Amino acid sequence: MKLVSTRTPGLRASFVEAALAHAAPDGGLWVPEALPRWNDVDALLAMPFADRNVALLERLVGDEFAPGVLAPLVRGAFDFPAVVRPADGTHDVLELFHGPTLAFKDFGARFLAAVVRARSSRDRLVLTATSGDTGAAVAAAFHGMPGVRVAVLYPRGRVSPLQERQLACLGGNVAAYAVDGSFDDCQALAKRCFADAALSEELGLTSANSINIARLLGQVVYYFEAAARLRERHADAPLAVAVPSGNFGNLCAGLYARALGLPVARFVAATNANRTVPEHLDTGVYTPRASVATHSNAMDVGAPSNWERVRHLFGDDLEALRSALRWGAVDDAGTERALRELLAAGYASEPHAAVAWDVLRRTIAPGERGVFLATAHPAKFPELLEPLLGRPVPLPPALEALLARPLRAHALANDHAALVEELRNPPAA
Repeated sequence: MKLVSTRTPGLRASFVEAALAHAAPDGGLWVPEALPRWNDVDALLAMPFADRNVALLERLVGDEFAPGVLAPLVRGAFDFPAVVRPADGTHDVLELFHGPTLAFKDFGARFLAAVVRARSSRDRLVLTATSGDTGAAVAAAFHGMPGVRVAVLYPRGRVSPLQERQLACLGGNVAAYAVDGSFDDCQALAKRCFADAALSEELGLTSANSINIARLLGQVVYYFEAAARLRERHADAPLAVAVPSGNFGNLCAGLYARALGLPVARFVAATNANRTVPEHLDTGVYTPRASVATHSNAMDVGAPSNWERVRHLFGDDLEALRSALRWGAVDDAGTERALRELLAAGYASEPHAAVAWDVLRRTIAPGERGVFLATAHPAKFPELLEPLLGRPVPLPPALEALLARPLRAHALANDHAALVEELRNPPAA
């Protein structure tokens, strides 16, 4: 796969070059130069999940790996299911929280880690900002990997306690920093480090945020699985897929799948009170702003990086974007209402999925079959869900084990120089 920068088409990189680095030198994001439209998608959808995943990624990036190398990497990265099940009698849900850290980020993070393990020839420092689940998935995927250090930046007080334990209890080669600021501040700190070419070379910086193209390509696989399972149940009903969206990498991966030929009628971009993208689609004016804290914290992004990729995919044609998408936003009161209504219908949701479900049901067209993405395990949000359930939320073993482990978070000012000092002189494991 050949990649180009969203800002300078003459800037090019291979998939492996981009996966081992970060953004393009001009500050743009690496995107596929072209996406082939496959004419055998029906045959792909008939394949088992594990075999299809190998086939998809062999087609996309297999030319950059020696024969026989990529298949075991893919099978090892995706050794857990993506589960499609009925949610409310009308819509289905694609559950993406059955991986090791109970969030959809496991797909992209584990694929990226597999690529780094297979192709990196030097020590690496994986630097990532997180608004919730990214940090946990990245920390787990790279934990204990020889020659790799991990630094996770997260906004202090703006992730759930269990999410914080997931990213800050590992120790070893993983350092977690509680930043005095928002996710956007964390992301800005990371971006400034990546923009410093000398620092990037000195430390071997690699991004594990969704600006890394390997993260997005790893997420393409579960959209094919959703279409395969829903075709079994609903024949050829047009699909509307609702994606809870913050930094917009997840939606971008789905749109890539659609460009490859996946039969999806519409994608639904669902946000919380951080309405930058819905307002852009409504008005034509794109106005990034500071994020606000909400119940669906992984979506608390006011300046979404991957919207640049989405716009590039559609040639920055607003009308083409509007024709491919539906969109909407849900505030915290609406999120709580959606959680209650899903519970009444028999499905225990989490806040990000509830946002997607609420926007989906308001925008779906007659005759379509709607599916929404559940991106994190409900047990990660007991403070929100237990009052609605009227009982404790049972913890999966992976989360319960964290309660006995010490928290290893390091306080960090919202200051570039302070971060660089930490990266050069990390805390003791």
